[in-house]
Amino acid sequence: MTDSAEFETFMRSYQDMVFTHAVRLLGNHAEAQDIAQEVFLKAYDRFAQLKSSPTVGGWLKTVTRNLCLNHLTRYRKRWRVFSDMRRNDSEEESISYEETLAAPDRSDADERTSNQREILQAALAGLPETQRVALTLYHFENMPYQAIADRLRISLSKVKTDISRGREVLRKRLESRRVELEIES
Repeated sequence: MTDSAEFETFMRSYQDMVFTHAVRLLGNHAEAQDIAQEVFLKAYDRFAQLKSSPTVGGWLKTVTRNLCLNHLTRYRKRWRVFSDMRRNDSEEESISYEETLAAPDRSDADERTSNQREILQAALAGLPETQRVALTLYHFENMPYQAIADRLRISLSKVKTDISRGREVLRKRLESRRVELEIES
């Protein structure tokens, strides 16, 4: 197998994981695609070392996380302007860039689990950026509070508050979605 064919196989096996991870952090499909592309460009440069590494999945997640957090930091002020505009618009007219779904994992054959994952991803995508990022880093990256605070350059109490508020909003949204599904059934 040639290097380009090997890399294509490698990329196909990890592309859903990288993209889903980026969507969780960014809440935007287009930006997640850009980040995923950057991740695989970095992986291509190091493919000789990565192709035989047992920790390649962790490396890809770390690179994805770092690129997403750098992106969020770089463009935070720009998005704050847009989110302020959304608050001023009526809810019916405004379409949030955060109202996106992550791609379901192909390895998950159970449709019910896949539906639950989609519902969770939709609820997570609807959270404010600070809560979404903190929750994603804590629950999906297993980062401790202090590491999140250091990485985001915010106080430890802000991290704890964002995670607590994010959990509460998620709980309410998931509970209301569960009630909606019961009514439909």
